[in-house]
Amino acid sequence: MSSEWLKMWDTKFGQEKYAYGTQPNEYLKAKLETLKPGTILFGAEGEGRNAVFAAQLGWQVSAFDISEQGRKKTLKLADKNKVSIDYKIGELADLGYSPGQFDAIALIYAHFPPNIRSSYHKLLHSYLKKGGTIIFEAFSKGHLEFKKNNPSVGGPSNLDYLFSIEELKTDFKEYEILELKQTTVELNEGDGHIGIGSVIRFLAKKK
Repeated sequence: MSSEWLKMWDTKFGQEKYAYGTQPNEYLKAKLETLKPGTILFGAEGEGRNAVFAAQLGWQVSAFDISEQGRKKTLKLADKNKVSIDYKIGELADLGYSPGQFDAIALIYAHFPPNIRSSYHKLLHSYLKKGGTIIFEAFSKGHLEFKKNNPSVGGPSNLDYLFSIEELKTDFKEYEILELKQTTVELNEGDGHIGIGSVIRFLAKKK
């Protein structure tokens, strides 16, 4: 990953304030509360709001990101909430996760760079157990107009970093799709996501 990409996230997460707040994403919260706790992996987890919530529900939580500043904020939040997170920094293929290691994978605004995104999705698929669940929410390719009208809603400015339903179907072929839709939502997540945006929500089980 480029040094510019890493610098951007370290700068964002290096502030005292949590960029996207400390409360979990609403879609993740709703879906996670319906599942029996087990092992879960959070991708591009940033400052840890979602991982900490899962740990509070009793999940055994792993997470990864490229930002050491994000990891520091996560561990601080975890300590405050008296939970434990196994949080790794680096490129996904180098982090030592095993095939079939996880009962669930959560990708909440995990906008990986387009040149590695499909390969990351393939790796994550391999780390998920058969019958395991994937929970996904991120900005759709229709989001740019919303961001143009309200920059405070956040999200990538480059169309290639945004998602389409077709791309998710291609990357996650071997799944029973429980929900896959593009919709508009009103976000209130720290200072980073404020306002109405276009997202894709995806919930599925590995066949």
